[in-house]
Amino acid sequence: MSIKSDKWIKKMASQYGMIEPFEPEQIRSLNGDKIISYGTSSYGYDIRCANEFKIFTNINSTIVDPKNFDTKNFIEINADFCIIPPNSFALARTVEYFRIPRNILTICLGKSTYARCGIIVNVTPFEPEWEGYVTLEFSNTTPLPAKIYANEGVAQVLFFESDEECSVSYKDRNGKYMKQVGVTLPKA
Repeated sequence: MSIKSDKWIKKMASQYGMIEPFEPEQIRSLNGDKIISYGTSSYGYDIRCANEFKIFTNINSTIVDPKNFDTKNFIEINADFCIIPPNSFALARTVEYFRIPRNILTICLGKSTYARCGIIVNVTPFEPEWEGYVTLEFSNTTPLPAKIYANEGVAQVLFFESDEECSVSYKDRNGKYMKQVGVTLPKA
């Protein structure tokens, strides 16, 4: 298994639509304003957070159950940023839509800018032949409110190519999160 470079990422994005929309360079400012960077890096791709957020709330005092998730656990907002309450979390989705090749597995790690503020970005691997918008989870581990910015970088995706194709891909087994389009809650 080998990690893929910026040249490979650019080729796969342009020829096969692996990432849409795709930014071939690293973007660090917009209209003269500094932003948290996104786009192609040396050995990965820095993804952005869209402006759709689901913020966890305990107002309704329901139980968090991954097999029977109660949608009342979240409040939804569409905004340029999201304020996550202390010791809580929010869900969002990427701006980018991904189409992962059959011989590729990705690992996604949060950007250090957020990690240094006590904000953990959690994303599960993108499995071979998975496609869709990525649901992102932001955990605020601090005792203070934390701010997440829409349309700016939040995490880096690393692409690993296998020496051989897998026997059964995510698409083959009809994975339950295939082609998700919005912030997707747990499915049993």
